[in-house]
Amino acid sequence: MRTKRSFAVQDMADFKKKLLTWGSSFPDVVWLDSNLDSSETTEFEAVLAVEAFTAIKTDHHNAFDKLKEYQQTTKDWIFGYLSYDLKNDVERLKSSNYDGLQFPDLYFFQPQKLVFLKDNIVEFVYLRMVDDEIETDFEEIQNLKFKTEIAEEKIEIQSRISKEEYLEKVGAMLEHIHRGDIYEANLCQEFFSENVDLNAFSIYQSLNEISTPPFAAFLRLENINLVSASPERYLRKKGEQLLTQPIKGTARRSSNPEEDKEIALNLARDPKEMSENVMIVDLVRNDLSRIAEKGSVKVDELCKVYSFKQVHQMISSVTATIAKGIEPVEALRTSFPMGSMTGAPKISAMKIIEKLESTKRGLYSGAVGYFSPEGDFDFNVVIRSILYNSTNKYLSFSVGGAITAKSNPEKEYEECLLKSKALREVLENL
Repeated sequence: MRTKRSFAVQDMADFKKKLLTWGSSFPDVVWLDSNLDSSETTEFEAVLAVEAFTAIKTDHHNAFDKLKEYQQTTKDWIFGYLSYDLKNDVERLKSSNYDGLQFPDLYFFQPQKLVFLKDNIVEFVYLRMVDDEIETDFEEIQNLKFKTEIAEEKIEIQSRISKEEYLEKVGAMLEHIHRGDIYEANLCQEFFSENVDLNAFSIYQSLNEISTPPFAAFLRLENINLVSASPERYLRKKGEQLLTQPIKGTARRSSNPEEDKEIALNLARDPKEMSENVMIVDLVRNDLSRIAEKGSVKVDELCKVYSFKQVHQMISSVTATIAKGIEPVEALRTSFPMGSMTGAPKISAMKIIEKLESTKRGLYSGAVGYFSPEGDFDFNVVIRSILYNSTNKYLSFSVGGAITAKSNPEKEYEECLLKSKALREVLENL
């Protein structure tokens, strides 16, 4: 079905920039970049998928069934996204909040052309209908003059809700927690701009340069644009093994090495942040246990602090062996949406989130990733991301945090601003 050709490249960093520039010219493109993450769970340094041969896009109604049929029919590489509002397919829920972006709830495509990068080897994996273009494309990419595109328009960011409204919503969430309705919930707020002419690719270049996260993504499908600097993996399947790595716990970086080290140590010892993380670990363990071999769900890493360019993050790793007969899409359906973006108990938290938030989340706090022909997959969590509809020229990004009984509304607001720092920087300093 596909032809594979590999080439050795001496300067991979240079080739990588040229490849992304070349790929950005296609109308259908997904670029996933690990930014040289050294983790043994990283399959490749980066992958480019372009030029749709087939595609599926739908609202939430029977979305996972449609995705399952598409994945089983193609039996090929497919790339795309799952929006947060697929929760309405999984449970009896609804999404009634304002939606400026108006993206489909699910969108996947089967690329004609795939390029994988790893260990100074570039592998072209093309459908046979276009495999005679491999040599030509490789030469074109090598000879490309890389340049960083510069956007000219200044963008003014507005808050969907005021700080006072956000603090009131945190207070309302705390009332639910104190009544025992929930233990924890992720409360988000939207920042937006209207009538924006945006070069999403140039924004991705800038954001990735200042963040270099392990689950970066650039996606453009028709008028849908995603620029993601995500540090978080949602769920990965390789063979029979499942891995999820929820993030809960965030602290700022400091330019002073000693202070920075102290900030990371304080995060690692913070009882509130640890309790947030442990609650979500319990939730994802429960999700995975529904599709895992009995006794196979394990917490490999609990509340470990990792440092990224913009922030320190507390991350846990949970693994499981998928039970026999469970289809790949079922593993996603059973655990969706990810616990780090919902709360506990999950359904109650999602109902309260819908009531208190002012914006439909859509692709934000959803997932971007791929399926392999063998049914393996890997998806990130869409956070630290800019979303843009090039048709109605609406730009949006959202940030949030976990609210627990120990939450201080003012500090939760400060955490939102910290998480939005890099996004604001690339948009407001054009």
